Amino acid sequence: MKAARAANAHGFISRMPEGYNTQVGEQGAQLSGGQKQRIAIARAILKDPSILLLDEATSALDSASEKLVQESLNRLMEGRTTIIVAHRLSTIRDANMIAVLRDGKLREIGRHDDLTRQPQSEYSQLVQLQQEKS
Repeated sequence: MKAARAANAHGFISRMPEGYNTQVGEQGAQLSGGQKQRIAIARAILKDPSILLLDEATSALDSASEKLVQESLNRLMEGRTTIIVAHRLSTIRDANMIAVLRDGKLREIGRHDDLTRQPQSEYSQLVQLQQEKS
């Protein structure tokens, strides 16, 4: 239960008909995308890895689910080396180091604040595009 609480999953699990014993169908068919992500995070917490690889961890989530998942990811990432693959830049904004890849090549590397100070940088342009869309 400790891992489920840390992953923001305990609440919805407890409300299921049989709680932690509820059958959720093949590949979690009865769970929302956000619920599946939080279960995956709870499993990762139990494994206690030294390195995490997160590939588009919040890409298919609505805003409310993204917030819950991001909170639990932040807890999971503490004290670990984490590599995040993301198109949604809000996911990586607080990273220690951001690497921008295009066509398989490293184009830029730095912190969010440093990269956005350069208005012509690829990262800065991506940030501007995403701000215009939201």
